[in-house]
Amino acid sequence: MRRRVSLYLLAIPLLCFVAAGCNEAKEHTAPAIYPKDSASVMTSWGVNTLISDSGVIKYRVVTEKWEVNQIKNPSRWIFEKGLFLEQFDEKFHIEAYIQADTAFYFDQKKLWELHGRVKVRTKDGLRFTSEELFWDQISHEFYSNKFSRVVTPTREMQGSYFLSNEDMTHYTVTNTKGSFVKGKSGLGTNEGDTILSAPDSVKEMKRQPTYSKPRTSN
Repeated sequence: MRRRVSLYLLAIPLLCFVAAGCNEAKEHTAPAIYPKDSASVMTSWGVNTLISDSGVIKYRVVTEKWEVNQIKNPSRWIFEKGLFLEQFDEKFHIEAYIQADTAFYFDQKKLWELHGRVKVRTKDGLRFTSEELFWDQISHEFYSNKFSRVVTPTREMQGSYFLSNEDMTHYTVTNTKGSFVKGKSGLGTNEGDTILSAPDSVKEMKRQPTYSKPRTSN
């Protein structure tokens, strides 16, 4: 009988110890999936929306995925699944469209950065293709430091550097080669094209090479 009582008295402290251990269980938490400095404040899928500028609708954005990240420096919009962008005039007529495999818009700098299969087409029929294109909305310029191809109704040019105004009516292509159609004013028919008023040194870079033909004897 004394032995049983001793076992009961030994079991009571043991149960108290186990109960105290259960009450002091630690909470296990997993780290955040994304670091705080890379989390986007907005992520939208299947986007087809209109964007206004100063109260006037200027663009249509079509993309599979659109992220807005205001934590990264500089803040940016991210279109990693591709971008199709239409630009409108004041009467809502399409002035141009731009598409790219990947795009970034730095909202504070008002700078677009396009990568991949970049294509641009304007209302005048100009077609631009490259692997990279920057659109500075402050200086109202397009530029690219990679191989670019420009095709118009009157000519085709290719070069390693491209610079243009926002309408792509005045542009420069350096280290170029291509073909041209002669018009009333010399090279081409577009009076507003910079190639018509370019310095002689620039025109010399853009002239077609001439080849001498062997003389045939009678």
